[in-house]
Amino acid sequence: MAATSQKTSITLRGSVEIVTEFFGYSVNSILYQRGIYPPETFKKVNKYGLTMLVTTDQGLTEYLEQVLAQLSMWLLDKSVQKLVVVVAGQESGKTLERWVFDVRADKVDANTAVEARPEKEVTSEIQAIIRQITASVTFLPLLDEPCTFDLLVYTDTDVNVPAAWEESDPKYIAKSEEVKLRSFTTKIHKVDAAVSYLAED
Repeated sequence: MAATSQKTSITLRGSVEIVTEFFGYSVNSILYQRGIYPPETFKKVNKYGLTMLVTTDQGLTEYLEQVLAQLSMWLLDKSVQKLVVVVAGQESGKTLERWVFDVRADKVDANTAVEARPEKEVTSEIQAIIRQITASVTFLPLLDEPCTFDLLVYTDTDVNVPAAWEESDPKYIAKSEEVKLRSFTTKIHKVDAAVSYLAED
């Protein structure tokens, strides 16, 4: 009997779950690596074949869950253009870093399944981005003041925005350097990553 190769498929919802989960772990990694929250408020978990650090701070956990739940809904509507993690000085209010994740979605119907890429390939691409975030301490300037962060979601103009959300300025950095990071694709979504930081005089 001839062997048959099994092909897996992926739907828009399945792709959204992968992208949303990636954003959750990426934000946690940035907050840990850049020292926005104390290291003792993070715990180790295994994900993507890596040891990841996620927050144990209840307030932060609830905030991230709310943002990711809304992000997931907008991704299902194919109305997300990018997610930006803004790191700013607590006292100066100056934007010091912008971690930008550009999102592109194929025009697929919500119920249509397309042939999926091997999970190993997608995981390998995500691993590469997470490793770059981890290695960022080697090329980003030292944050020499206590910092806060904001999450900005760029959407199409016609989306429904919950009352708890508000419009924000883009919080650009006047004089910045940019480092392009890796990208990953699920076949339905492609995510390109980059980080801009305040250039030293």
